[in-house]
Amino acid sequence: MTNLYQKIKAKIKILGLLLFSIATSFCAYGQEENLDDLDNLIDELFFKDQQFIDEMLEEDFSYNFLYTSVSYNSNTFFSGRDSGTDQFNLIPQVSYYHSSGFNASISGVYYQEFAPSWDFTSVSLGYFNTLGNQKNIIYNLGYTRYFYSDGFDAFTNSLDVSVGIRSKKRTLGSTISASYLFGTDNSFQIVSNTFANFTLSRRPNLAVRFRPNINFIIASQSYTFNKVIRTPTGPQLISVNQNIFDLLNTQMNFPISLTTNSWDFELGYNINLPNAVANETDLKTTGFFNLSVGYMFDLKK
Repeated sequence: MTNLYQKIKAKIKILGLLLFSIATSFCAYGQEENLDDLDNLIDELFFKDQQFIDEMLEEDFSYNFLYTSVSYNSNTFFSGRDSGTDQFNLIPQVSYYHSSGFNASISGVYYQEFAPSWDFTSVSLGYFNTLGNQKNIIYNLGYTRYFYSDGFDAFTNSLDVSVGIRSKKRTLGSTISASYLFGTDNSFQIVSNTFANFTLSRRPNLAVRFRPNINFIIASQSYTFNKVIRTPTGPQLISVNQNIFDLLNTQMNFPISLTTNSWDFELGYNINLPNAVANETDLKTTGFFNLSVGYMFDLKK
């Protein structure tokens, strides 16, 4: 029973890490040309702080700043799957960026009904840069260390790589992020994101945009389930382990963003289309609202 509990706990943890990786994932959106300073450039920031990486690189000037954000999700679904508990989650994050390409962040996840509610704290280090004459290919290499509140140690480390490509006008693009999770156990996950960028209103110190995107979430998972088999002494119930590497969820996000000076706000609705794997059946479409607030501190001032 203890072994089964640990396997269920490990499954929830990796699905939770998938949720976390989407909320803090690398996204590359477009910007207007010839922005002169950070106050103008910040209005392109779309709450996914990694997105700001490529915006800075295109401008070819020195920068050194902190970006803080808090994301609220109205309900919690693990790779689109309903855990049976209605609860919101919060993801605060503080990130540092330098024009050398170095970046670092500290973040975590708070679940309303779980015990302990603060699930884990993560610390990440990374390096980013661009490829190509038009700088339309962006990559980010990183390492993440997870510190769990309950002492969970199956996935305490992550090696991460992200690659993104955008159209010349930065209105369409795709990114793919891969992570190798390891500790006392190991797993592998891939998150693919495709986006569009529509400017609804643009003023000198205010921008409103609609940036729909779709994520495909693929991961290695171990499932444990009971199965009845025939034996010479009659039917018996046995426990079966099945390892899979498959598409777990397709998530569509429809966000409206507002940026002004160093502030960023986003309100969106998300739809999950979970894909049944192993012995799963009757997975329902799920949805939730997200709200994000971010602020940038320019350390060069």
